Amino acid sequence: MSEIGAAQVTRRSGPSIVWLVPLITALVGGWLIFRTLSDQAPVATISFQTAEGIEAGKTKIRYKSVEIGIVEEVSFAEDFENVILTARFNEGMDNFLRRNTRFWVVRPQLSVQGVSGLSTLVSGSYIEIDPGPGSAQNHFVGLEQMPLITTEDAGTRITLASESLNSIARGSPIYYQGILAGEALGYELASDARSVYIHAFIRDPYDQLVRGNSRFWNASGLDVSMGADGIEVRTASIQSLMFGGIAFETPDTLEVTSADIKDLIFTLHGSYDEIQERGYVRKLPFVMYFTGSVRGLNPGAPVEFKGIRIGEVLDIRLEFDSEDTSFRIPVLVELEPDRIIDRDQDASVSPEQTLARLVDKGLRARLQTGSLLTGQLFVELNLYPGSPLNYVADADVPYPELPTIVGAFEAISQSITAFVSKLEEIDINAMGDNIVGILEGTNELVNKPTHEATVTDLQASFRSFREILDNVEKTELDDVMTSANTVLKNLDQTLLMVNEVLKPNAPLQYNVIKVTDELEETARAIRSLVETLQRRPNSLIFGRGSADGEEPEETSR
Repeated sequence: MSEIGAAQVTRRSGPSIVWLVPLITALVGGWLIFRTLSDQAPVATISFQTAEGIEAGKTKIRYKSVEIGIVEEVSFAEDFENVILTARFNEGMDNFLRRNTRFWVVRPQLSVQGVSGLSTLVSGSYIEIDPGPGSAQNHFVGLEQMPLITTEDAGTRITLASESLNSIARGSPIYYQGILAGEALGYELASDARSVYIHAFIRDPYDQLVRGNSRFWNASGLDVSMGADGIEVRTASIQSLMFGGIAFETPDTLEVTSADIKDLIFTLHGSYDEIQERGYVRKLPFVMYFTGSVRGLNPGAPVEFKGIRIGEVLDIRLEFDSEDTSFRIPVLVELEPDRIIDRDQDASVSPEQTLARLVDKGLRARLQTGSLLTGQLFVELNLYPGSPLNYVADADVPYPELPTIVGAFEAISQSITAFVSKLEEIDINAMGDNIVGILEGTNELVNKPTHEATVTDLQASFRSFREILDNVEKTELDDVMTSANTVLKNLDQTLLMVNEVLKPNAPLQYNVIKVTDELEETARAIRSLVETLQRRPNSLIFGRGSADGEEPEETSR
């Protein structure tokens, strides 16, 4: 029997062919899974604070009024503080689901821009999408309000700093030369808790007008100012009147200004007048003393020279002097010398020295009425050469003093007061009696009966005067002048004779005096006779008797 040889066992290197089948199966399964997943529509979740107006299976997702998805499910978050919407998008919408993509619910809304979302009253609310850049993402936090700008809006974002928000709100318009150029996006409190940051957006092409020296001011509401110039009313637009607004301008300048404004923070001024006031940096304080009433003069009132504003009133006080029980009113003003252009500018002469020279030439301050309607006062500076230079000797203030004079209305008031005082000193009753006497005498003279002889004489006088005038017309002018000269010479001689007669030592003067004395004696006798006849009219027949009031005795026959 032949011997059987030993079996030899050999090992094969490499994987077994048996594993090829499951590998192929896994590859085919993976490809099928990938194909299935890639063919499915993208799904994302969106978080909102409320699901108002949203219905699962009905609320659409739109982009530029085109439906790109639908809300499939509405559920609560784990903490029940938010609502989670599960939305399925159409195929090919994967590029919309990026990190900076925004979602918001479109519903009827009244805002600064007006009324929006009216179409949803019929079709119902829907979700709007604003695609943004970034990495892929499938969970988003929705906006509670419609954004004011989208990624397609061209423009520049800026930041404004203000002391207070006032009436500026989200969506408040921003104007340039009265044209709507942008809007406010929102606001936040600054880190120092003393100012407010307002985020704004300037649309293209108006953002190209914003430079480093641009100036922004609050143009909100109705700006009503009542001052020495009267009542002034200003408003940018009806929209800014209701919802607030901002305006800006970029002044022309020779200085190089930066066009890169991304990192700049602009100051939001309270008004345009505030910008004008802050344009003058150098200010000089002065004090003025008034003794009359300053009713109508308030801090902020202008100080004018030749009708041009050169400063304003800062403070008003009332001081009492117990020694002489008098009052005086110090008024602190602030002058801006840069408002006055010096043609012969000399750096060695300071504004204080210039004012001192003007004071020597008569520069004085006085109160003037700016408006009769409001009664507001302002301080007027003007030159009054020769006016007294009155300074307060005991003034203890750290400011230089400007002399003052009495205002126009105060001077008129003082004159009227003095006139009334003099008028009170007049005896009105005595003056009235005199006037009544004059009127009675005039009445007696005018209404006195006219005698026929007087009228006849007056008529004859008029006829004679008319004949004289006729003769003058017929006579030559030279003859008249000759006759007039003769009359004047005779009159001169007559006056000389009268002068000689009226001398104290002249005989005629003595005789005249003697005759005058005799006439006085005769007048007294006549007066005595008249008085006796008034008492006893029968005295002419019976005589006066032994005494007044006694009957005369009967004479015996």
